[in-house]
Amino acid sequence: MKPHVSIVIPAKDEAESLPELAIQIRSVCEKNKLHFEVWIIDDGSKDDSWAVITQLQAQDNRFKGIRFARNYGKSAALSVGFARAIGNYVVTMDADLQDDPAEVPEMIQMLENGLDLVSGWKRKRNDPLGKTIPSKLYNYGTRLVSGIPLHDFNCGLKAYRVEVVKMVKVYGELHRYIPLLAKWEGFTRIGEKVVNHRARKFGHTKFGWERGLRGVLDLVTLSFLTRFAIRPMHFFGGLGLLAFFIGFLIGAWLSFEKIFWLEPIGDRPLLMLAMLLMLLGAQSFMTGLLGEMLLKPTLEGNEQYQIREETLT
Repeated sequence: MKPHVSIVIPAKDEAESLPELAIQIRSVCEKNKLHFEVWIIDDGSKDDSWAVITQLQAQDNRFKGIRFARNYGKSAALSVGFARAIGNYVVTMDADLQDDPAEVPEMIQMLENGLDLVSGWKRKRNDPLGKTIPSKLYNYGTRLVSGIPLHDFNCGLKAYRVEVVKMVKVYGELHRYIPLLAKWEGFTRIGEKVVNHRARKFGHTKFGWERGLRGVLDLVTLSFLTRFAIRPMHFFGGLGLLAFFIGFLIGAWLSFEKIFWLEPIGDRPLLMLAMLLMLLGAQSFMTGLLGEMLLKPTLEGNEQYQIREETLT
């Protein structure tokens, strides 16, 4: 029987947590009569995580595992899990027992009521200040940039319609921005649910400032791509025209001084600035034009739209 729900769990050094998590998932899904499969992706663990995963599969074939040759990161793990998922709905959660599987049935119900994506919100977090304060700042910035009114983009507990995860491409640190990627693909019905966030029972947090920095850089990249990926002239051309116009105004003012006030301008720094701005503006404009020329054959050979559904005749 085809599973109703596919649960994707990235795991790195979570051998102690996985058996208890499996028990909780099985209990919740069976209690709520949810046909399910679980994909656990071992992301380069150095403990006995893979041995635990293979044991779980031997005990219950609804639990399946994939083992990476080395640590590739959460985005890669989710991408592989999304590719394998065959349920009508896909749920992601972390393997550290901080995400509560008891939240899954209600999140699935929200999808069945019409949402494309439901993101968990850890309103009351059981994390140290060194993790919660950067998270709040990051979420505030992401809301401003994305226009999506979510409070907790980085929450690992999310639920999706399967067509959403089949459409989005996740790499780098972009797992944080799946709601933005989904919105870009036209899945705009995005909701949020306050979820129970439990204290870590085993191991230690893998959060680090370097991951936060990479996340911010990915946000800048993604924001740029969502706006200008197929319209390079809008960015480079606009920037070029602005620089050229400012340089032209400075040059016009210097010319006015030279002609009417007989002021020497040959050694004026403003003259160099005007020439530099006009040159950079022209180069930026030509870069945008070149980008359009290079992109045109690609766009003509590929559909730049996604069809959600159509009527049959």
